[in-house]
Amino acid sequence: MDAEAFIRAHTAIARPPLVPEVELYLATEITPIWQASEDWLRQTGIEPPFWAFAWPGGQALARLVLDGPQAVAGRRVLDFAAGCGIAAIAAMQAGATSVEAAEIDPLAIAACRVNAALNGVDLILPEDDVVGAACRWDIILAGDVCYEAPMTAHILPWLRAMAAAGAEVWLADPGRAYLPRDGLSPLGSFRVPTSLELEDRTERIVTIARLLPS
Repeated sequence: MDAEAFIRAHTAIARPPLVPEVELYLATEITPIWQASEDWLRQTGIEPPFWAFAWPGGQALARLVLDGPQAVAGRRVLDFAAGCGIAAIAAMQAGATSVEAAEIDPLAIAACRVNAALNGVDLILPEDDVVGAACRWDIILAGDVCYEAPMTAHILPWLRAMAAAGAEVWLADPGRAYLPRDGLSPLGSFRVPTSLELEDRTERIVTIARLLPS
């Protein structure tokens, strides 16, 4: 079974609660998709299925983009650590010139591809890790990326460098421990419904801020 077939076989088409304009292949129950991906992991080295859920940060970014399409219309957008691709798809729907959905997990890349096709949009899917690349975007969307200290230490200097190079960098965070405490300019906040299995609560308050250069 190839990656796209795996995704279709282990998910169902659903509309995230905060962004009903977008359809996605999503896990309807956590345990089966997690077990299936663990089996796949043992065979092929694929990561756990973070791509199978519309995480609060991605939903909030997508909502902000769709509510204010002028922010991305006619501009080059990067959805960094795109997951299922919800923010990238929303940016294309809002009129972006081009959108790259960056992931390092092959299944997440495949999920972005099938979800883009489901919504009738085209995404650019880089094959390499974009961290360290020179800036080629006008806006960078980063949802829920500060959940671990090593991850944050790896990406934050690069994201600040992108801001210094002229890109708008939007961080959407649902209260993760490693969000930077300074160098942020608030853009808005959303209450995002979630599941007890994923977040141990029924909603998350997601704040969105523009990351300022260091």
